[in-house]
Amino acid sequence: MKNYTTDRIRNIGMIGHGGEGKTTLTEAMLFDAGATDRLGKVEDGTTISDYDPEEIKRKISITSALAPLEWRNQKINVIDIPGYFDFVGEMAGSLRVVDSACIVVGAVSGVSIGTGKAWDTCKAHHIPRLIFINQLDREHADFTKTINQLKERYGTAIAPFQVPLTEDGQFTGFVDVIAMKAWQFKGKDLVEAPVPENMNEVIEPIRTMLVEAAAETSEELMEKYFSGEELTGEEIRSALRSGVVCGDIVPVVCGSAINNQGVETLMDTIVDYLPAPGECGNFKGEDPRTREPAERSCSISEPCSALVFKTVVDPFVGKLSLFKVLSGEMKTGITLYNPNKDKSEKINNIYFLRGKKQSSTDRVTAGDIAAVAKLQDTVTGNTLCDVSSPILYPGIDFPAPAISLAVEARDEGDEDKVFAGLHRLTEEDPTFTVEKNKETGEMLISGVGEMHLDVIARKLQNKFGVSAVYREPRIPYRETIRKPLKAEGKYKKQSGGHGQYGHVWIEFEPIQDSDQEFEFVDRIVGGVVPRQYIPAVEKGLKECLPNGVLAGYPMVGLRATLYDGSYHSVDSSEMAFKVAASLAYKKLEQSDPVLLEPIMKAEVVVPDEYMGDIIGDLNKRRGRILGMNPAGNGLQQIVAEVPQAEMIRYATDLRSMTQARGSFQITFERYEEVPANISARVVEQAKSAVEQAQ
Repeated sequence: MKNYTTDRIRNIGMIGHGGEGKTTLTEAMLFDAGATDRLGKVEDGTTISDYDPEEIKRKISITSALAPLEWRNQKINVIDIPGYFDFVGEMAGSLRVVDSACIVVGAVSGVSIGTGKAWDTCKAHHIPRLIFINQLDREHADFTKTINQLKERYGTAIAPFQVPLTEDGQFTGFVDVIAMKAWQFKGKDLVEAPVPENMNEVIEPIRTMLVEAAAETSEELMEKYFSGEELTGEEIRSALRSGVVCGDIVPVVCGSAINNQGVETLMDTIVDYLPAPGECGNFKGEDPRTREPAERSCSISEPCSALVFKTVVDPFVGKLSLFKVLSGEMKTGITLYNPNKDKSEKINNIYFLRGKKQSSTDRVTAGDIAAVAKLQDTVTGNTLCDVSSPILYPGIDFPAPAISLAVEARDEGDEDKVFAGLHRLTEEDPTFTVEKNKETGEMLISGVGEMHLDVIARKLQNKFGVSAVYREPRIPYRETIRKPLKAEGKYKKQSGGHGQYGHVWIEFEPIQDSDQEFEFVDRIVGGVVPRQYIPAVEKGLKECLPNGVLAGYPMVGLRATLYDGSYHSVDSSEMAFKVAASLAYKKLEQSDPVLLEPIMKAEVVVPDEYMGDIIGDLNKRRGRILGMNPAGNGLQQIVAEVPQAEMIRYATDLRSMTQARGSFQITFERYEEVPANISARVVEQAKSAVEQAQ
């Protein structure tokens, strides 16, 4: 593929609800542009953008894929973005580098949750957009109903550029509302036809609305319109384009991706109405040396700078970093500076990607998107720039993980391979994390949802050839005591020759109203326990603390006072006094030990209509509602305290209860005593686990 100047590039993200046909539409665009010689199908696993084995198996998009094509001497970089909510991180990275978006809406399903999320994301990032109403070939497809839903939700910004033609319920063509021309599908061709008279009542109000929207873009056109003069087609198109670029007007076009109908018109609309990279304003950042604000224009005359928005990890090929050149020109052989890591990177192999297919290039111009191989230190969200004129761009805001599972290697000896593979996958997916839980000692993987973690497990197997076992993580319970206890610990071992002797009396008591986990007090008088053995007593107790007497969880909130004991001048030793201390510790079973559980502060944001259901559900989870706060845009924030044990699968349950419109975050608050009925069950499970391990 040849290099294009910045003004001849369009970067567009295909977004919307899962299953609305984004991948099929991308495939049809590639075919019509001559980028492929056959029309792949999702069902057959033959599309360009769904090439991962898991995508082919599940028949859904899991990762965003780049699919550049050439149309009317312009380059359109299409990024096919997954619509399923578990892979929302792919949208966060891709929308950071596109200059526009195509929201794909199903003509049968209408405006769905994914449509709303796509719209809101574009609006938040000031991304110009158009809407493609897809699947008009299907039974029960209803263009008018879908348009009305869009207008009801998004108001006067919705601007239908086309109205479909139907014959005996079949989608046969469309009317170009701006040009007031009808076009019918005849095989692969579009044939002009007269506008049906019975459609004038439908089309005229839409055209009037478009002309008014065009007139409102400038005072000159407004005066001309109100003076009764007709706006020319060129004036309307030029004015509408200005409105589209600034986000005030959202064109709506229609078609059937699977039948390859309306796809060429969509590409015409992209070229004619959506902005080139240089029309989207300057890119703002800061000078990493001075921390002063800095910016670059998307021009080849500026120093080179780029943003890495995605990383692809392959155990054989290595690492591919996908980037957009924000200014200047990136060439092979140059060295760029990474201000995020304060490292230099040599640019050796640059590729244009189309799905998994790579084609080498020696340079990438401002506004274009490509990939570079084998960068040593650069990760997703990092900036690359000219070392003599550095700039640091803001990173990419990825959603935080919402669900965690404990993981261990399935086969003994594979531990290093499993965790090395998982860590490699974190480079590819910033919404996926791997860390060791300090409380339980378990390795935890965390992601956006259950499907997300299942895909990670499959990728580990497919890419790195190792399998792991996944289960719900252990809750980091703790134990404490409620009653004081005086306990004797006596260790005496004499079997001829040198023996062992250690004897202590320790008073255990709970530490009230303090975060202190353990306190050791020395009250020995008269040398009944020699000075040199007292540290051994403290050490012996500290070694016991990780294993509580109730269920084996760490003991906290404990004060131990050594007040008496005895020794043997020959047989006593540090080891003997450590053992004696542990024997005294075991008698804490008599001090009314109780189980403590972590309490989390949960902040749940949901639409107003789900408030009652969410509050009721949190109450069922033993939660305490602390307050409710308006969050704007029809959303409410519920603040509650909930035991961690009740929140393990909350990400999945919240998504189900709110049709994926709710979000939450939890942070540790404190420990509290577990209710007796639940404590008994946890203790029983802990004892069973110990017996099975033996």
